[in-house]
Amino acid sequence: MRTVVYSKLKPAGMLVLFVLMAFYSLQDIQLIYPSYFPVPAYDFKARPLKRAVIQLGRKLFYDPVLSRSNTISCSSCHQQQHAFSDVGNRLSKGIEDGIGDRNSPAIFNLAWQKTFMWDGSVGNIDVQALAPINHPKEMGEDINVVVRKLNASKEYRTLFYRSFGDSLATAERAMKALSQFQLTIVSANTKYDRVKQGKATFTGKEIKGYELFRKNCNACHTEPLFSGYGFANNGLPVHPELKDYGKWNKTMEPQDRLMFKIPSLRNLAYTYPYMHDGRFGTLHEVLEHYEKGIVKSPGLAKELQQPIIFNPDEKDALLTFLAALNDSTLVSDSSFGKPK
Repeated sequence: MRTVVYSKLKPAGMLVLFVLMAFYSLQDIQLIYPSYFPVPAYDFKARPLKRAVIQLGRKLFYDPVLSRSNTISCSSCHQQQHAFSDVGNRLSKGIEDGIGDRNSPAIFNLAWQKTFMWDGSVGNIDVQALAPINHPKEMGEDINVVVRKLNASKEYRTLFYRSFGDSLATAERAMKALSQFQLTIVSANTKYDRVKQGKATFTGKEIKGYELFRKNCNACHTEPLFSGYGFANNGLPVHPELKDYGKWNKTMEPQDRLMFKIPSLRNLAYTYPYMHDGRFGTLHEVLEHYEKGIVKSPGLAKELQQPIIFNPDEKDALLTFLAALNDSTLVSDSSFGKPK
């Protein structure tokens, strides 16, 4: 392969090179996922992925410039090594030691989700990032100020030019870049996936756990994504301080009371604590809730009208199967990490 030395190229040659680079960066690319995954909910035909836009979004995701104090980035609460969750923190932490209202959800397989946030209050991933940016206890910034900061940066003006054909940063373009990067974060390389692809086999204990899962959990945590990303009342008692009623907080509709988005069971080893308010630190506590802690109320999921009880051996088998849903590739893939 011939090496091109930029400094020796004539102006016409430089122009051709930059045109080729721009064409390469703006080509549509395909989201890669297994054949047994359902069709994504996101409309990639209308809004195709672009390589340069993804890379811009990746830089924005890790840049604290999005916060008022220039100290909090998206990655502060969505850390790659923890499957893009905020492991160990019950509630999200923001600028000036602010504490958010809910646990930071893991962000992977977003292309299959129609709504976002624990209460589904955002219906379009292309604008979702506005919520944490504007939240006074999270990033606490005005998006118009963010745009001014981006336009004041020579590096960002170059990246916006590569992504959109001109160097002007806008709120719409910044949000689109963030969403394009996040849409590429796909979790599909667990042992479960390798079994589905015929590249591995389950142990006897994993098979038993898989059977227990399909009998007791699959209705809400539907495979292969291990969530249908709908909403359910799972019988949690209302936290006395947070007073969080899920979708009802926004809609005030009776049927939405205590309805929270159903999270995926993929990557549970990386995403503790669990539930919308991070109240459970271990999976044993989660199972104990479904056995002893369900509070009956109108709208309680029909699957939870009776407690779900496992004996010790069954718990062990179920947890062994759930461990087969952890994606070590996701948490270590350098293409998702902070840009150099």
